[in-house]
Amino acid sequence: MKLVFCGTPEFAVPTLRAVLDAGHEVALVLTQPDRPAGRKMELQAPAVKRLALERKLRVLQPERIKNNQELRGTLEAMQPDAILVVAYGRIIPGWMLELPRLGNINLHGSLLPKYRGAAPIQWAVANGEIETGVTTMRLDVGLDTGDILLEKRVPIGPDTTASDIFSQLSLVGAELMIQTLKGLGQGTLVGKPQNHAEATLAPILNREEGRLNLAERTAQEVYNRWRGFYPWPGAHATLRGKRFLVHQMHLSSADKKLLPGDLDGSTGELLVGAAGGTLLALDEVQLEGKPKLKGMNFVRDFQLQSGERLD
Repeated sequence: MKLVFCGTPEFAVPTLRAVLDAGHEVALVLTQPDRPAGRKMELQAPAVKRLALERKLRVLQPERIKNNQELRGTLEAMQPDAILVVAYGRIIPGWMLELPRLGNINLHGSLLPKYRGAAPIQWAVANGEIETGVTTMRLDVGLDTGDILLEKRVPIGPDTTASDIFSQLSLVGAELMIQTLKGLGQGTLVGKPQNHAEATLAPILNREEGRLNLAERTAQEVYNRWRGFYPWPGAHATLRGKRFLVHQMHLSSADKKLLPGDLDGSTGELLVGAAGGTLLALDEVQLEGKPKLKGMNFVRDFQLQSGERLD
């Protein structure tokens, strides 16, 4: 097939590579503009762009696409069979949806209609789901509301982080896209409407989602959210008036009774109380402006006192 590929981060790279290796023609790659990153805030090319240039593909990085007449003319002249959209980070306008004969095919990181939106992988883990997956769907004007083409289920382990799942789903998704293109090309694959009544949303993450909120969440709930929001927005609270980051944690069954937020280092682990009388062990922590420390090193170096707590 003659394809246009729209994608930006590392998650989309395996799909672009698989499509090329399967012999499809990628006439154009659309990706977001280079952005400043790192301590020096130097411009960095998106992961998809780097692969595209390596494979000598044509790349465009429009800041806007909805009313971009130059881009529209380019795509209309190409007449692609399908437009593939994988973590592009842009809303696809109506004129693009109507252009290719097979439609705009999206790879989405959840089992639709669950977890529509910008952060489906993170929210599935954060909500304690034991299963997720990837779905190929035909895009329409709604938010992840189009007809489902194929899906593949993937289990979520009790200690799996969103970062772990990202890597796994990107590879599974690449295989699923190849299967989808084969079915569409052969005319054997027909879309299935979603049950909109079962839809749940996975909104874009913000820094406050990482607040521990130990008074309202059990240790399991806090741990699930940390797994889902690792590495960003992570898990944080306030200690001694400063931002307190928790980089690693695990559920604890220690014989200790602590109120939500109370800290204790008397058992050989840095413990904190959560809702319902549950406990977490904080394995690696960091006080604002200070280096990361193992939990018990923090207890000793900062001379943690009885009665200190996280807010």
